Formats: sequence, structure tokens, C-alpha cells
Amino acid sequence: MDTSNIIQNILIYALPVLLAITVHEAAHGYAARHFGDNTAYLLGRITLNPLKHIDPIGTVLMPLLLIFAGSPFLFGYAKPVPVQFGRLRNPKRDMVWVALAGPMSNLVMALIWGVLLYLMKGLDVDETFFIKMAQGGVLVNAVMFAFNLFPLPPLDGGRILVGLLPHQYAAMVSRIEPWGFFIVMGLVVTGVISTIWMQPMMNVTYGILELFLAPLAYLVN
Repeated sequence: MDTSNIIQNILIYALPVLLAITVHEAAHGYAARHFGDNTAYLLGRITLNPLKHIDPIGTVLMPLLLIFAGSPFLFGYAKPVPVQFGRLRNPKRDMVWVALAGPMSNLVMALIWGVLLYLMKGLDVDETFFIKMAQGGVLVNAVMFAFNLFPLPPLDGGRILVGLLPHQYAAMVSRIEPWGFFIVMGLVVTGVISTIWMQPMMNVTYGILELFLAPLAYLVN
């Protein structure tokens, strides 16, 4: 990949990545406030200002490295929104909704980018840069939706699992969280997550998107 292609890819993915991680984290904060914990609100983290959520490694370095490596999957992460689950009105139940809010926001954004893609097609917009940006928006958000649902803390899927399991088993899964990030990164590097989780989940995710976008696709075609 030459330098011009790298720069073009950075410009194409910059907005989708920033929007994906910003809305993801803000969604957690909004959900937490709705269910009784205003910690994120008091710290100014319920905002769509990306500067409040940017993590130098997860938001900047990781996506750039994946672009330079020519990875088919592009994702990153932001500074986690602080949530004190004990302040939720029903901590065990409500933590499921707070955790689910982030990935669901990515699924909605993937749909929005998909709608934009079909609208450009319907209006005969032939600008490659914007078409690739919309495709990138679908891809980035689909990856974030699928990846964050992996059932291991501190990922959202792990929090959802803890909220759904009986107390005894939930406590066992929760003990993994201090080492969860390193376990997840190890599974990513070895390709285990890609094989056993991301590939089937991406198929499911794109199936969901195609189902919701089918009426628009029919009108455009």
C-alpha cells in the first residue's frame, strides 16, 4: 500500500471511527443516567464532543496501525465512560441495558451509514470518496457491534453476561475483569476471536443490516 492510499484510507475512516466510538461511549452514559447513575453526566462525559472520549492508543494508534497493516477489520476504542453500577436502581438488571446501549448505538449508526449509501446510489452520486466513507461507516460500526458483544469483561458482552447470570456464576465471571483486556488482546493477536466470534457475528450483523435495509434497497434497485 503506497503513501497516497494510506492517507486516503485515513481520511475515509477518520469520521466513521470518531463517530462510532464517541456515540458508543455517550450511549453508555445516557443509559446509565436514565437508570439512576449520573456519574458520567457530572464528569461531562455524556457528550458528542470526541475530545472528551479520545484515547491516544485505542482511538488513534490502533486504527492507524490497522490501516497501515491493511487489516480487513478496523476498530478502536475510547476512554470508557465511568459507570457506578451500584447507583443503578436495579444494578444487576440495569447493567445489562447500560452495557447493551453502546453496541446498539453502533448497530443504529451502521444502519444510518447504510441508508446514506443507498441514497447516494439512488441519487446517482458517483463520488468515490463519499461512497467509500459510507461503506467504511457500515464496516466500522458493524465491527464495533460484533466485537463489543464478545462475552468477556470488560467488553460490553461480558457485562451483559454478568447481568444475566445467577449471582454465583456472575461473581465468577466478574473476577476475570482485571485481566480481561489482556486476555482479549491475546485472543485477537492469535486470531481466535476472529475465527470463533467475529466471522460468524459479522455474518449475523450484516444479515440484520440487510433485513432492515431491504425496503430501501428494493426502491433504489
